[in-house]
Amino acid sequence: MFMRKIKPHWFLSLLMFAFGLLMTLQGFVQNYGGLVTVRFLMGIAEAGVYPGCFYLISMWYQRREAQKRFSFFFIGASVAGAFGGLLASAIGLLNGVSGYPAWRWIFILEGLLTCVLSVVSFFTISDFPEDAKWLSETERSIVLSRLVNDQGNSGKEQRFHPRDVLLIFRDWKVFLSAPLYFSLSVSAYGLAYFIPSIVATYGYSGIHAQLYSVVPWCVTLVFALLMAWASDRAEVRFPFIAFGLGLAFVGNIMLFTIHHNVQAEYAGIFLYLMGVISIVPIVVCWLSMNLKGHKERAVGIPWQVGFGNAAGIVGTFAFPSADAPTYKLGYGLGLGFLCLAAAITLSYLAGYRTANRHLPVRDKFVL
Repeated sequence: MFMRKIKPHWFLSLLMFAFGLLMTLQGFVQNYGGLVTVRFLMGIAEAGVYPGCFYLISMWYQRREAQKRFSFFFIGASVAGAFGGLLASAIGLLNGVSGYPAWRWIFILEGLLTCVLSVVSFFTISDFPEDAKWLSETERSIVLSRLVNDQGNSGKEQRFHPRDVLLIFRDWKVFLSAPLYFSLSVSAYGLAYFIPSIVATYGYSGIHAQLYSVVPWCVTLVFALLMAWASDRAEVRFPFIAFGLGLAFVGNIMLFTIHHNVQAEYAGIFLYLMGVISIVPIVVCWLSMNLKGHKERAVGIPWQVGFGNAAGIVGTFAFPSADAPTYKLGYGLGLGFLCLAAAITLSYLAGYRTANRHLPVRDKFVL
């Protein structure tokens, strides 16, 4: 809602700058209280970035074009995080410089880089089509007419009232979207945090463990983009979510049950990661592009992503070192939440099919 008022290039770049500044300050904290305070403020700064980006993307593209963009953004950010360990290892060479340990230099340098990129983002992030200054009036008319033909009027000129939030939350698809995203994110966060630890149990350590952790992410990047392209081409979401869930189930069960075959366990990581990570952006796009206009998306997308990201709390504690090398707790939690995701996905499909029976062709929901 704030992004509608102050425009995306201001909103997103300011949050990015605030996050980078706070990360830099984290490198200078001297006590636990200071660390908790900085981390809390970083969470506030970061909270608006993902839903804000998804919201902005959803207002530029037709439904049959959007999935590739959603997936490229999400997977790019995820893979960048996977390479974070390698970057941290390189920055670790600064250990002791100016009297600072390596961990401080990691936060200082990555925070400063984020601040610099936020300035670049201020000049490169586009506003909504109605406000984008780089469009001529003819180009703006073409873009908006394409979107109106596909989704109806965006309603950007409409005022937003507090009661609109309550009305939007009464929509079943908005309400259910959050636990669906949450249930997938438990596995996504667990894998993002602990793949290096899992790989270490296979006999690798140090830089080799980091390198073997990056390979599944690179394969997942290609696979997720292929899934997104096929989903846009077919103009459906459910079959691809179902396929991804199938891969995730197989990979999870392999990791849960196989403990003396490193090659099979490593293959399980690939399948589990490919399945989960490829469908998270599809789930977000499925909701986003079935919401109508600025009002619904300004509420529905942050609700889904914000609630779902709370799964990081679960994922952080899912793979305690005491469970190595089998990690029964982590894989068991992942399996349980995958079952929940499958149940909600089927409910979603049933709800959309029922609603489509009473809607004209242009207003039908994407299945």
